[in-house]
Amino acid sequence: MKKNKLNQDWTAIWRKGHTVFIIDQTKLPFNVEIVELQSCIETANAIKNMLLRGAGTIGVAAGYAMAQAFAEYSNEQELQKAKLFIESSRPTAQNLFYATNRVYEEARNAENPEKRAFETADQILHEDEKNSRIMGEFGAELIQDGFNILTHCNAGKLAIQGWGSALAPVYMAHEQGKDIFVYADETRPRLQGAQITAWELQQAGIPHAIIVDNAAGFYMLQRKIDIVFVGADRIAYNGDVANKIGTYEKAVLSKENNIPFYVVAPCSTIDFSCSCGVNIPIEERSSDEVKKFRNVLIANPESDALNPAFDITPAKYITGIITEKGIHKPEDIHSLK
Repeated sequence: MKKNKLNQDWTAIWRKGHTVFIIDQTKLPFNVEIVELQSCIETANAIKNMLLRGAGTIGVAAGYAMAQAFAEYSNEQELQKAKLFIESSRPTAQNLFYATNRVYEEARNAENPEKRAFETADQILHEDEKNSRIMGEFGAELIQDGFNILTHCNAGKLAIQGWGSALAPVYMAHEQGKDIFVYADETRPRLQGAQITAWELQQAGIPHAIIVDNAAGFYMLQRKIDIVFVGADRIAYNGDVANKIGTYEKAVLSKENNIPFYVVAPCSTIDFSCSCGVNIPIEERSSDEVKKFRNVLIANPESDALNPAFDITPAKYITGIITEKGIHKPEDIHSLK
């Protein structure tokens, strides 16, 4: 795995030949570094260790990892083993499974499996770019001039190719000249909001402020938040949504304060085989992420810490789900199958 400095307009992930290039999101906002991933193992480990993150980017990276596996192995057993290893990297992210399955199925019987695998992974990336803009256009229709917007975690350009998912309506509204302000939840314990979302908003020149995760209710009660946009890592058949831990709390607060709460995600995030949120596997990450930050201890060293990476927001708390097909009521999401 090689690293070098960014020397071009930034994007989350791309490839040249068999090598996958990513921005190391663990270094933001202090340093912008490109990481070269030269094997399926390196790419899968980059997903697992959160050098890249966000449902769409995880999916694209998983597709490229599966393609790298086709370049490295020809034996069916080895390919299956590689696929399982890639899929174990982030078990909640539906886009990961969508990508590995799609690349595997399209390449396995192709005349040139390796070529077809990389073509399919490229196609997934380009579809994300196209769908991201469409979702942004739908979402921007909901944003009025002067709106204050709350978002949780990061669902911007680094999380899904193009315009992002939850930030796509924000980018689009800003491009349309609307006067907007964004409250970015810090998003403990990895601080994706404070570090990545804030960095993206600053790059785009969008007025914003970082707030601690516990502050959203305070600003809602003061009527300083007009609408909430979040992304999703998996959407169940009934409209329940798995997203970064803390999303459920924001949804309940929004319901209590009569604030519209929208989930923005492409159709590839929907798991039509999952009947409801209770069946979505929730990734439990290391307690060190809670007790340490950048290897500096910030909590009582003798205490245990629990670290679920995601939570489930029941459909009843969601105003609408925005996909590239339009804005849907959560209970209607099954119709997209």
